[in-house]
Amino acid sequence: MLKSKTFVKKTRSGGVLKIVREHYLRDDIWCGSEVCTECKQESTVLQRDTCIESNLCAYPHYLIPDTNVVLHQIDVLEDPVIRNVIILQTVLQEVRHRSAPVYKRIKDIIHEKEKHFYTFTNEHHRETFIEREPGESANDRNDRAIRVAATWYTQHLKTSESAADGLKVVLLTNDQGNKQKAAESGLLVFKCEEYIKSLIANPELVDRLALTNDEKISSVITSSKVLFPEHLPLSRIQAGIKSGSFLQGTFRASRDNYLEATVFVPGEGEDSTEVLLQGLQNLNRAVHQDVVAVQLLPRDHWVAPSSVVLQDEGMAKDENPEEEEEEKAVSVKPTGKVVGIIKRNWRPFCGMLNVSQIKESTRHLFTPADRRIPRIRIETRQASTLAGQRIMVAIDGWPKDSRYPNGHFVRSLGGAGEKDTEEEVLLLEHDVPHQAFSQAVLSFLPKMPWAITPEDMKQRQDLRQLTVCSVDPPGCTDIDDALHCRELDNGNLEVGVHIADVSHFIRPGNALDKEAANRGTTVYLCGKRIDMVPELLSSNLCSLRSNVERLAFSCIWEMNHEASLTYAEAQMRIDDTTMNDDITKSLRGLNKLAKILKRRRIENGALTLSSLEVRFHIDSETHDPIDLQTKELMETNSMVEEFMLLANISVAQKIYDEFSECALLRKHPAPPPSNYDILIKAAKSKNVAIHTDSAKALADSLDMATVDSFPYFNTLLRILATRCMMQAVYFCSGMDSDFHHYGLASPIYTHFTSPIRRYSDIIVHRLLAVAIGADSTYPDLMDKHKQSALCNNLNYRHKMAQYAQRASVAFHTQLFFKTRGVLNEEGFVLFVRKNAIIVLIPKFGMEGTVFFDSKDKTAPNLVFDEEGPTLTVEQHTFHIFDKVKVTISLDASNIQHQKIRMALIDPVISGVSVPAEDLEPQSKKSKLDR
Repeated sequence: MLKSKTFVKKTRSGGVLKIVREHYLRDDIWCGSEVCTECKQESTVLQRDTCIESNLCAYPHYLIPDTNVVLHQIDVLEDPVIRNVIILQTVLQEVRHRSAPVYKRIKDIIHEKEKHFYTFTNEHHRETFIEREPGESANDRNDRAIRVAATWYTQHLKTSESAADGLKVVLLTNDQGNKQKAAESGLLVFKCEEYIKSLIANPELVDRLALTNDEKISSVITSSKVLFPEHLPLSRIQAGIKSGSFLQGTFRASRDNYLEATVFVPGEGEDSTEVLLQGLQNLNRAVHQDVVAVQLLPRDHWVAPSSVVLQDEGMAKDENPEEEEEEKAVSVKPTGKVVGIIKRNWRPFCGMLNVSQIKESTRHLFTPADRRIPRIRIETRQASTLAGQRIMVAIDGWPKDSRYPNGHFVRSLGGAGEKDTEEEVLLLEHDVPHQAFSQAVLSFLPKMPWAITPEDMKQRQDLRQLTVCSVDPPGCTDIDDALHCRELDNGNLEVGVHIADVSHFIRPGNALDKEAANRGTTVYLCGKRIDMVPELLSSNLCSLRSNVERLAFSCIWEMNHEASLTYAEAQMRIDDTTMNDDITKSLRGLNKLAKILKRRRIENGALTLSSLEVRFHIDSETHDPIDLQTKELMETNSMVEEFMLLANISVAQKIYDEFSECALLRKHPAPPPSNYDILIKAAKSKNVAIHTDSAKALADSLDMATVDSFPYFNTLLRILATRCMMQAVYFCSGMDSDFHHYGLASPIYTHFTSPIRRYSDIIVHRLLAVAIGADSTYPDLMDKHKQSALCNNLNYRHKMAQYAQRASVAFHTQLFFKTRGVLNEEGFVLFVRKNAIIVLIPKFGMEGTVFFDSKDKTAPNLVFDEEGPTLTVEQHTFHIFDKVKVTISLDASNIQHQKIRMALIDPVISGVSVPAEDLEPQSKKSKLDR
């Protein structure tokens, strides 16, 4: 059956355009129930014998949730207890428009066979489709459509011969008006909370109910006093942004000070603004990563960022405005207040429960693992069980008279401190997709055994006669790249960089491709790898292993052999004058050319920066770290890097020449001058001048920055220079005009050399394949807007992967020190704060904070000079790069926020330093964006 609507629309030229909208209706759409004898269905989803036991519904039943139940109670619907649920097309469409994350979650539930969730396309069923009535809102029409579909199911199942045993349909809604109309129509209808509380065998499911409409948990801790200003309605916010009285940006909470945040307001080029917020009322219930509207305060109310490290200890007290008074005199920043929330970025948060001291209380505070997230008040009857566990909690709302937001329990992750639990928390908190690859994804893998076919060779050059070697870290199984070098008859050298052809196995648009695009990157944790692509590809078919045939993309240059080697082995061959085999000769040739390439890059202004990268030696049985040391970089590390950089630059130019509007490139923006302030001050404290007018000026002054009797000074300076840099990002060439890579001093750059672990490189391979006529293009590849959206996801995933890797190092560092007691080590002051110094320990490649104020003892006399910056503690003044000696130990007093504690031994400061005799001592990458 075809229903059509015709209407006319005036065009800009004054003409009239006739538009016809067609809507097809069918009468052969299945109901999905196994008890149905009316529908001629080939398979069923809804079952009778697995229905839920309920005091409210003492009969077998199917559930039909309305849109708001799906949107707000998705945590309940995901529970294994909830099954035999009919998701209407109307509901699914509304959810898709209103929340992409919830839409993905409900779709995932529908695909779980054991859940028995059935999608009924009521909008195309002849008996359930309804027209919108005159004057009826879209929301009211959809509510009516849901009631009509529920009525149809009720009547449909009654006519079934097998339904005589009382199978019913239950509508779940939290809308009082919808509930009343449903009841008047004779439907079985309950509020979601009523129904969940009636479940006989699963009382704990009540904890997962989300509060709606900013409901408040009544508690003696929550007063009726209004603590926060009212948020402005969206219409006022939009008008204010349009007029310029409000600014829109992303709220970024401080890790170190719960009373402080910034709002990043994007602009064109250098016109971006960062607005400082201080004080609970000015933060006004915004949560980290929310999109907010801010109003700037008058200039005489602008303040400087606090240099105090201040954690929220959970007391419902207001901030002390006098405490920050002295900050107003120097380095003030635009300061404002949050006037409204444009978009919440709430997600389920990992953390631990603070069990209430009030006997029999069901109301407790939850402390998130991420210190930027406020504590959340939840209601649970499982407090004794959940104590000491890592759990997940979601925020439901934040009333203006509550010190903390309200939320609900989602699920338990396991015992706090357990390695598997902490790793799960780490991955969840950094939004790293780490679930097992689905059958849909795995179905697109090549069938084994696999071999190169004559069809594969049609577009390829056969290089199997070359002596090719890969140079990688020990134990590496995902080998993207290999090299060769040979002397030509004309006396020149031929150099080849060979990169695994992953795009041969991952075709555009299929489930494998979509999963890789979503993951964006492989994530390397300590002792564990979260692959971007399934292992069959990452460690086998796309890994350039020795003595097997593999498909590759090759960059080959002419300039004026097969083995897998570690950097150390390659270095040994280069250095051993008695070795003169083909592989060693190849390596020596590569190394000689790499030095020339590096010298030219540096002459052009490329930066050589530094950071300390840690390597753990892991026990093969317990998987605990047994040793911790900084990685030693060899000449061969630099050799491989030089040729990878050369390949990336060459390919970037090639794809841009062919596709000027849709090349996927990578740029590194020049830092704003203010970023260098700390570097310049640090160098100046040792009477060294640093020039930052250009990358070349910076590189030259870093090369000349030396201090007699302080050989480590230059390394420290380069570490600090790394902190001044901007983040390198992917972008689409047709959406930007600035391509320059500041750190590499290259006018154009991309990522081509690691397609096993970076999705960006797969796209670059596809562009290159089209450019050389080896493959055909497809619409999304040539769409600069879709390419730009892909770049945004890749940048996000790359950033989260970096944070996850750092968190993994921090956790394993804690495990390492857990069994070491107290260690004494030498370090250097890297930063000076108002009440602390940040100390770098080169031996372990780690940083820690030495605090000089403490709640349990009288604070020493502290004088902070921001211009230095220096911190005078009693009579001793600390400068950046001062050498100190500290004790290092693990503070496990807070099981969720265990941390490495550092205390001062030398210099000795009365009342601050720990006397050495009282102690019992027991015995990040430098590559430039390869």
